[in-house]
Amino acid sequence: MSAYTTEQAKGKRRYKQPWILHFMLLPAVILVFIFSYLPMGGIVMAFQDYKAALGITGSPWVGLKHFRYMFENEYFLQITWNTLFFACSKIVMNLVIPFIFAILLNEVRHMGFKRSIQTLVYLPHFLSWVTLSGILIDLLAQTGLVNQFLVEIFGIKPIFFLGDGNWFRFTIIISDVWKEFGFNTIIFLAALAAINPALYEAAEVDGASRWKQTMHITIPSLIPITIVVATLALGNVLNANFDQVFNLYNPLIYQQGDIIDTFVYREGLLSGQFSFATAVSLFKAMISLILIIISYRLAYRFAGYRIF
Repeated sequence: MSAYTTEQAKGKRRYKQPWILHFMLLPAVILVFIFSYLPMGGIVMAFQDYKAALGITGSPWVGLKHFRYMFENEYFLQITWNTLFFACSKIVMNLVIPFIFAILLNEVRHMGFKRSIQTLVYLPHFLSWVTLSGILIDLLAQTGLVNQFLVEIFGIKPIFFLGDGNWFRFTIIISDVWKEFGFNTIIFLAALAAINPALYEAAEVDGASRWKQTMHITIPSLIPITIVVATLALGNVLNANFDQVFNLYNPLIYQQGDIIDTFVYREGLLSGQFSFATAVSLFKAMISLILIIISYRLAYRFAGYRIF
């Protein structure tokens, strides 16, 4: 028997041995199939003039009509820009701030204080945007606590955070970073824990200060995981967090705050333009798929990271 055949046989035995673990995955596989793969049959609506009364099989075929209208629509270009702006800003901020915060937190020597800070910054991640949006709407209203503070302390006029397009963009980005940066810090703290303490001991013997240790040991050690996180985030360039925007936006700021997902929701579910909404959603899905493939290639090339 050749070495290749022997290796194949060993691989099959290893696969069969933990059969109970594969069986435990069955419910999750079924759910993914039902909610992720079966709905893909509706993609055909993007190429039809879909009518609910006629169904998918009876609706007339229109080819690329909806895609042509999509690219000719100036508002679609605007919401694409909004989506890219929100997503890219969040990706950058949610990379830079957790990176810096993890380094600062790593320098804290009092474990009780360190764990308390970790718990406080992790908590917002576990709150839904429905809950947080209600809190933010009350806080950022023109008569809310934030504006009362600005008026009484700084004597400035109330700011229309959720009604002015520019302030709305600022609010969306900052609130997302506040909610997620603590949880994202876990990745960098794990990377810091993996650094060999002998490196710091050797640096101390050589007379290196904490600042020099950070610059020449800590930061270089975090670069590989930073590359992985940054490249994998590339696949989310067209995901600007529907839950957040949907619960905070309003018609006053559609021009600056509307994104692809909220646009698809209004066009598809509220206006009944199922075919056009499907075309927009399919376009977004294809671009996201391409970006995900590119991001995994980059992660493997520059950081040696791979899933399969």
